[in-house]
Amino acid sequence: MVSYADPGPVEAVGPVEWVESGGGPLIAVPEVVLPFWTGADGDELASDYDRACEVDGFAGLLPVGNTAALVLGDDPAATAYLPEHRTFVRWFAGDSESELLARVPAALDTAAWGSEVHWRVPGPVVLFDAAWPGEESTNAGRLRIALEPGRYAVRAAHAEPGPETWIGLVQLTPLGE
Repeated sequence: MVSYADPGPVEAVGPVEWVESGGGPLIAVPEVVLPFWTGADGDELASDYDRACEVDGFAGLLPVGNTAALVLGDDPAATAYLPEHRTFVRWFAGDSESELLARVPAALDTAAWGSEVHWRVPGPVVLFDAAWPGEESTNAGRLRIALEPGRYAVRAAHAEPGPETWIGLVQLTPLGE
């Protein structure tokens, strides 16, 4: 896991943990089904990683075990989860972490959101490189996100909240049962 903490006004909330990919998509897999995610391994014609690479756009769902995982597609950008915004933030371009994080609220307000999908989450999820098998996701390069069980609306957007700041946003909004 990478931390890009740098001095600045956002530092007061603590360092933000970023997950990076080796070149493919990142995936958020519910902890209860981590053993079912085989990543790029497997004897099948299309691996789980291949399935994740086929997801179009910024975000999509893939079946894993008896639930679904959230694929963060389109770009292998460093990604963090900001619980105060219930949002995965993807760092496409920006001079510093503090500048990028300071622009997130404006980006959330002005983003042109794509279509929404609904994701049923059985509890905490683990964000990691989709190429890794789920059982190996406990190694460095992963982030555990303590989501409450339930249904979430998931929407995604690309935003340019500053002249040199480009970010991806994948926001989770709890839905009533």
